[in-house]
Formats: sequence, C-alpha cells, structure tokens
Amino acid sequence: MKISLLGYMGSGKSTIGKELASKLNLKFIDLDKFISSKHQKSIPEIFATDGEIKFRKYEREALIEILEAEENFILSLGGGTPAYYDNMDLINQATHSIYLRLTPKELIERLRPEKSSRPLIAHLSDEEFPEFIAKHLFERRNFYENAKSILAVQEKSVKKIIEEIILNLPHPHRI
Repeated sequence: MKISLLGYMGSGKSTIGKELASKLNLKFIDLDKFISSKHQKSIPEIFATDGEIKFRKYEREALIEILEAEENFILSLGGGTPAYYDNMDLINQATHSIYLRLTPKELIERLRPEKSSRPLIAHLSDEEFPEFIAKHLFERRNFYENAKSILAVQEKSVKKIIEEIILNLPHPHRI
C-alpha cells in the first residue's frame, strides 16, 4: 500500500505520516528530508543557494525515485509538490493520495511560531503573512483537491485523524 499525504505547510503531513506509518507498519518517507539527505543541505539552504526553481527540480526527481523504487510506504509531500510539473498526476497514479485540509486561519495560527524556519514565509512581515497564506493556499487548492481523499483536520487529534484515514482507505487496505 502506498499512501501520500498532501496539504499546505503546517497541515500536519509529517506528524500524521509518522503515526500512520507506525499504525499500519509501513515505512515513512518525508520528501523534504529525503531531498535534504540526497543533496546534503537543508531545504532553507537549497532555497538560498540553488533557488526555488532548482529545488522544484530536485523535488520532482526525488518524487519519481521514491514512487518507482519503494514498495509500500506513507509519503509526506512538500506543501508545493502537487502544484509543479505533473506531480499530482504521478502521485495519484502511484498512491492513494490524501489532502489534509485546514482553513487559512488555522494554518496561520500553526505557522506563526515557526515562520522563521520556513523558507517561503520567513521573509514576510507580520502584516504580509496572513494574506500570503490565504492567497497561496487559494492558488494551490485546485491541486490539493485532486487528491483521492480529502480530510478536514481542523480541531481533530492525531489519533482521530489516523482513525478517519484508515476508515477511508480503499477496501482491501482497510484495517
């Protein structure tokens, strides 16, 4: 079983992915960590030294490598992964994709404390930040909503989210 988790940064993809992988006894892969390891740089360093266009190329190459090489896994995608190239088509062809949906307000609340560690938002002023999140989420929403499953995750515990994911997996994979 191959499951990919997608959604905006801060939506809980890595947290949910680790717990879900443990529950289903599957390998967990964080796409950003995979890219960092492969290129021996953190994501902020890649953005700073190579730029976003090069990062998206690395991301695409890593995605293809994972989808082709791995047998069963839970894959936590980067927030922008579905919005570039034909990544969303590849993701849906190879995995059961799940969009972890949150409102802009909840994303802003979650991201504010970690803003400085996120390359796409670190440079924004406190005034620009909320508008950027709302606009950026709106731009990516069409890609996210092409996922095979959409799960509203606001105000839900990790345990509850995992229960809902498992209940909504395609029939032979339900536990």
